[in-house]
Amino acid sequence: MKLNEMTRRDFVRLGAGAAVATAAVAQAAQIRSLTAPQHSSDSLPDGRKIRFGIVGTGIRGCDLLRSARNVPTGVCVGSADLYSTRLKAGIEAYGSDFETSGDYRRLLDRKDIDAIFVATSDHHHRRVTLDAVAAGKDVYCEKPMSHNVADGFAMLEAVQSHMRIFQAGSQRVSSILYLKAKEIYDSGRLGEVREIDAQVNRNSPGGAWVYPIGDDASPETIDWKAFLVDAPQIPFDPVRFFRWRCFKDYGAGLAGDLFVHLLSGIQFITGINAPATRAYSTGGIYHFKDGRDFPDFIETVNDFSTPNGPVHINLHCSQINDSDDDRTVLYGSAGTLVLTGRSVTFTPQDVRPRFESYGWNGMTEAQKQKGMAEWKAAHPDPMPPLPEAETFTVPNGYDDTADHIANFFSAVVTRRPVAENEVFGNNAAIGCHMANHSYFERSIATWDAAAKSIKT
Repeated sequence: MKLNEMTRRDFVRLGAGAAVATAAVAQAAQIRSLTAPQHSSDSLPDGRKIRFGIVGTGIRGCDLLRSARNVPTGVCVGSADLYSTRLKAGIEAYGSDFETSGDYRRLLDRKDIDAIFVATSDHHHRRVTLDAVAAGKDVYCEKPMSHNVADGFAMLEAVQSHMRIFQAGSQRVSSILYLKAKEIYDSGRLGEVREIDAQVNRNSPGGAWVYPIGDDASPETIDWKAFLVDAPQIPFDPVRFFRWRCFKDYGAGLAGDLFVHLLSGIQFITGINAPATRAYSTGGIYHFKDGRDFPDFIETVNDFSTPNGPVHINLHCSQINDSDDDRTVLYGSAGTLVLTGRSVTFTPQDVRPRFESYGWNGMTEAQKQKGMAEWKAAHPDPMPPLPEAETFTVPNGYDDTADHIANFFSAVVTRRPVAENEVFGNNAAIGCHMANHSYFERSIATWDAAAKSIKT
């Protein structure tokens, strides 16, 4: 089967609109010839590039800056971080100099900044986003969108009341791989889909957030008070600052780090844009007994109610085994769709009509022969061939984060909402909060849409 892939330009331009599902498919050679998003025509009315500032230049912030170097429609003009050494790391990641500050509000005061990237710990997302949109800035906020349910709705309402562009940072929503998967799903070739399994697994200290602690980390280089803000006031602890994902006060655990990617990708493919009706989690802290709050293994079963009937999504994340480290499977009555980090494969189910001989094993031979003759009379045409499986891959060096940033910049120019807007991002984050709620409460979590809250 020849590989079919859209051009990167086609995918990016369609990412913000409803036309994604009907996009034309181009040959593999076309996309392989492209090495960066093609957005030279996306500029502001005065012809200039979009000027953005970034809040948080830690691991993810530096990754965003590296990807942003390949998106020519924007330029970073400032950064802020609570750890002074990271200000230098951000400049090195981007490859050119810009103004830096320990206080993100300096960026919001600048009239020449159009947009703010939020790459802080989760418990700062609400504060920075609300301040940014109030200052007239569009916002790209890393996943999960919120630290808790209340934060998510406060962010959604602020974005909409200030009429700003908002994009959550789960880059799969802009990936050419997921756009292809959506095309297959929307074609109806999968048939009836009731079950979806998805997992992301890691097996290393780094994969379990045991990140290195800066050799100069101290109260002199880290603004500890600004980091805590309204979290419990405790003495300076570099472990909590650098490994914040481990702790409930600042992060959302495996659910917020990895479930959100899985849920966002599934939401995009299927069109599900609502929280689960209920979720049940199990798991525990089995290996990394280092004082963390969140489990190093968690599995959550989610029940969704959709216009086409119920869909059950099983999510699995481990930090102690990385087999099938990134895999999402949609099981349909007419086909199976498997996504990995680099490919999507559609395999048809064999649903061709056939004589079910097993059911006749309790009958006499005469009954069986009579039944077979009747079946053949009702199916006189020869058996059609079973379609082959189809696999689509991304080219070497493909960067879906760059495409996600390019989609955001395009929306800043056009003012058309992105696919992963504040509603989409909030719903995905609620799924993470439901998973954690169920795990910690050891009970089924249900979503109360009227109260906008999780119930036990």
